[in-house]
Amino acid sequence: MTSYLFATLFRFLSFLPLPALHGLGAILGRIIYIASSSYAQRMRENLRSARLHGSESEYQALLAQTISEAGKSVLELPWVWCRPVEQVYSAVRSIEGWEHVEAAQSAGRGLMVLTPHWGCFEVVGLYFGKHSAMTNLYRAPKQAWLERFMINGRARGLSKLAPADVSGVRLLFKALKRGEGIGLLPDQVPGNGEGEWVEFFHRPAYTMTLSGRLAQSSGAQVLLVSAERLPKGQGYTLRITPLDLDFTQSVPLQINQAMERTIAIAPAQYLWSYNRYKIPSGVTPPTQN
Repeated sequence: MTSYLFATLFRFLSFLPLPALHGLGAILGRIIYIASSSYAQRMRENLRSARLHGSESEYQALLAQTISEAGKSVLELPWVWCRPVEQVYSAVRSIEGWEHVEAAQSAGRGLMVLTPHWGCFEVVGLYFGKHSAMTNLYRAPKQAWLERFMINGRARGLSKLAPADVSGVRLLFKALKRGEGIGLLPDQVPGNGEGEWVEFFHRPAYTMTLSGRLAQSSGAQVLLVSAERLPKGQGYTLRITPLDLDFTQSVPLQINQAMERTIAIAPAQYLWSYNRYKIPSGVTPPTQN
């Protein structure tokens, strides 16, 4: 019964305009922050340790913005997943760097699209799926009722999904070999044996090695892509940055550094409440200096 009520509410919210959802999301963000002490503590700790602020007053202002943006990221999901896909495409108001996509396609190279938990990352896979075949890696949510919305919302246009397991990795590799695109969340915490400890905003973070292995074996063009959330629900700006990776050095570290530069554009839009620095089961903790 509870799942049915949540699913009904999710569908209802999808009919509201994006500006209204972002407005309500800012309120929801504050409610969640007050209601969950563990959520609030993780957000504060991760944001403070990132050192993206100067004075204490600047930190408090950034924290308030972060709380609002986190709520917006929740309430824009029904709109992105349930609205007609052409409406979602039209919410992308401007694009920076699309020439890098065209250059890779002209050269017959596959595209590896890396999207951090920043801004409306859900828009990225859909927008790329408007123009070319995309296989996006996904991890099923804890709430079973939400998975149906996720699958139906993400697998539209030329976008399809691959599960975050061995079979899904095979699908990604095959897509790149065909010269198609794949999508990954490079700051998603991997499982035991699937990552390495490298610095991310001045702290060791267990970071996936999959993207580096796929890029090196396929020769794909690696792109860091983000969708910045514009004020007052006006839509999103897509930013595309090519990554020229040095495979003789730590690829996870290079990707983390690229993400840091993108996040610094609008720090409040990063999902600081995400447990980025957790130690996965079976993984040896990082060496303390």
